[in-house]
Amino acid sequence: MKSIYYILFTFFFSIHTYAQKDSTEVKEVNQLQIKKIEYNPLSPSKAAFYSAIFPGAGQIYNNRYWWQLPLIYGGLGVSIYYYIDNSNEYDRYRTAYKRRLAGLPDEFTVNGVQLISSTGLESAQKQLRKNRDLSLLSTVLIYVLQIVEASVTAHLIQFDTNDNLTISPTTIPDYHLSDAPKVGVTLKYSF
Repeated sequence: MKSIYYILFTFFFSIHTYAQKDSTEVKEVNQLQIKKIEYNPLSPSKAAFYSAIFPGAGQIYNNRYWWQLPLIYGGLGVSIYYYIDNSNEYDRYRTAYKRRLAGLPDEFTVNGVQLISSTGLESAQKQLRKNRDLSLLSTVLIYVLQIVEASVTAHLIQFDTNDNLTISPTTIPDYHLSDAPKVGVTLKYSF
């Protein structure tokens, strides 16, 4: 029985002693790992300029291209595709509506039977024009956002992001009350 107590005692105290770190050793290691990064004030403007000239070039300049370029080109490609598709469909319905008003046969009239009414052609034109304009707006928005993202990323790359400054959510037990644990935020800063 004494050996079980001795093993448990050794086990619990070895965990606590193992969890402790020498503070002087950590400071020496941290001082060796810190690299002096020079701040380049022109870096964000270069990234924004490159992205304005060629979409995605600012992300390449920031070395953040492996996951951002597919998003940028995918978003631009999809919105441009829908702009062209909605524009072609709008022109098709617009031509049919104009031909119908002039009394000429159109592609939506087969053997004298109208497949789509004149009001249907009008509402289709309105909807397709709205979709076309929305696609153009999304293209411009994606283009501007990728410029802003390149500039902001170039700003943030130059900040020190080591583990000496961390914010992590924690639960704080309240021993006086039997309620659920409180949720809080811990701020750790080391010199």
